[in-house]
Amino acid sequence: MDTKIGNALPGGYCNSLTEYSRWHTREVPIGDIPMGGDNPIRIQSMTTVDTMDTIGSVEQVIRMVDAGCEYVRITAPSIKEASNLAEIKKELRKRGYNVPLVADIHFTPNAAEVAARIVEKVRINPGNYADKKKFDLLSYTEAEYQAELERIYNKFAPLVKICKEYGTAMRIGTNHGSLSDRIMSHYGDTPEGMVESAMEFIRFCEDLDYHNLVISMKSSNPQVMVRAYRLLAEKMVAEGMNYPLHLGVTEAGDGEDGRIKSAVGIGTLLEDGLGDTVRVSLTEEPELEAPVAIALVNRYAKRYRDTQQQSRTPLSFERPEVKPYIAAETNAFIGGALVPRVVADISRCNLKDPSVLTDVGYKYDILFDKYHMAEQSVDFVYLADERPSFTMPGNLKQLYNYRTWLCIPDKANVHPVYTLQEFVEATTRDPHLNLVRVCYADVGTALFEALPLDKTVVFILETNALHGMADQRLFFSTLSALGLDNPIIIKRHYPATEFSGPEGNLMDPEEPLSKIQVYAATDFGALLIDGMGNGIWIDSPATPIGKLVSASFGILQATRSRISKTEYISCPSCGRTLFDLQETTQMIRSRTNHLKGLKIGIMGCIVNGPGEMADADYGYVGAGPGKITLYRGKEVVKRNVNSAQALDELIDIIREDGRWIDPE
Repeated sequence: MDTKIGNALPGGYCNSLTEYSRWHTREVPIGDIPMGGDNPIRIQSMTTVDTMDTIGSVEQVIRMVDAGCEYVRITAPSIKEASNLAEIKKELRKRGYNVPLVADIHFTPNAAEVAARIVEKVRINPGNYADKKKFDLLSYTEAEYQAELERIYNKFAPLVKICKEYGTAMRIGTNHGSLSDRIMSHYGDTPEGMVESAMEFIRFCEDLDYHNLVISMKSSNPQVMVRAYRLLAEKMVAEGMNYPLHLGVTEAGDGEDGRIKSAVGIGTLLEDGLGDTVRVSLTEEPELEAPVAIALVNRYAKRYRDTQQQSRTPLSFERPEVKPYIAAETNAFIGGALVPRVVADISRCNLKDPSVLTDVGYKYDILFDKYHMAEQSVDFVYLADERPSFTMPGNLKQLYNYRTWLCIPDKANVHPVYTLQEFVEATTRDPHLNLVRVCYADVGTALFEALPLDKTVVFILETNALHGMADQRLFFSTLSALGLDNPIIIKRHYPATEFSGPEGNLMDPEEPLSKIQVYAATDFGALLIDGMGNGIWIDSPATPIGKLVSASFGILQATRSRISKTEYISCPSCGRTLFDLQETTQMIRSRTNHLKGLKIGIMGCIVNGPGEMADADYGYVGAGPGKITLYRGKEVVKRNVNSAQALDELIDIIREDGRWIDPE
């Protein structure tokens, strides 16, 4: 089996499936901190203070830089705010901070032209810079479409000329939720439309001989975001381009959900070797974003250093077609069209007390001697060689090492876990479910060739490779090529030593938590997003079991593989925000977090309103000071509702739609 570096094998997105290889982009100067080329992956975030509050903005920028931000973005919704960027920059330089500033522009070309003379970089959104978003369905002849492009070109060209004159860089930042009516009518609400929206502006820049560009493809849906970036890389290579990529999942939310969702999208692309700068968007204070981004990118620093000296073509980027791994369904409720299963290791827990199962979703009622299942209840528990002294729930499958399993008299709902050699040599097997531990290196060996495969066999896929996700991905593609369809549980082991480092305990503002969330979300999410995996097993002895279970279900939710809770599409706040996003998000969450499967968008202003929450079932959007507009999907239901009554009225709308459930 050919696994040489540089071979583009089925299932991969870069020029290797077994070794990390970062796509080599052109270097773009941004102040004193260049991006792309052989530079490290840069860290950035965005202020939330009103841009007209000069000192407040400066002090927040300083906190962000001290937390690890290398670029700081500040909103400039009008000429007034754009002009004040000069005062902010002046005060920062006075205090000894030379961080490059980025002006965030929506709708206002004149503000962009002012800002481009002041800051090191401007970000424009091609969906609303010179185009319209009214959710109108438009029809164009070819000549009419070209005329629209010429109109946009003429409106955009002055900004490009200013950027060239002042040495200002530009990010062309497409957002899934703010595609223009023109693009939506022509391409639909698709990753293809996102890519073409950016490519139009890139072509404008190239026509004007301007190349200090960074490109982004953001979405609140990690699946859409990942596909759009991959398509963009392919498109740029086809047209001889290699501009740096800014990675981010927009409106990711807060807490564990925001970190996991961000890591699924950003981490998947970093695994592919894509990405030159990262912004993690959390509905929290902006200085809390940088440590999460740092934890994400630092995993790739050593991989990148190890491959820097390899010869490569600057535009080398291969993306063979990837097909989901379609597994057959076993006799034990795993595989096929069933949602991915969750495995938890409880072998190190106190197995004399049934309350130990509370952390895996089974709460024991001592009065009635029964268990109550939570929404996030695991499907399998691994007990290794330990035996509980209490009766387990009837619908919870127990996994034991093969030798221990042999000695258990009542094998109902009890299944064996084998090494590869044990399974080949076993004389007694489970008639329903046999779990076999394997890794990619086993494929092609005599033991693997001797496997007695049938519909009872489920693989537990492990890896010790540095580039573990790619190693596991290769196993899936190889099994498909061999015509095998046994279900596969993805397992990753995270020793405590993997979480050491200065940023290791800054993942959660409320309590210290290791990097397990972002590591696991990357490693598992990158496979699940491509339809690979029938179960997940996070093994981290240093992490409380309840945290591992929560992370497991969070990863499945973020990859849209298994929905187990309410999803909040919440923007990270900025100087345009019209209410306290953190407080409001927590208030809405406290009253709606029992509505499993519902998606609620919480947006600070109309810029991040109906477009950015395009994936939401309901929306809560700032319309003015103390005023909220409520949405059903993209449809306005109530305008300018007093904020004191807005949540009650949102719940009334959900109730009217028959989607409300009273909390227990």
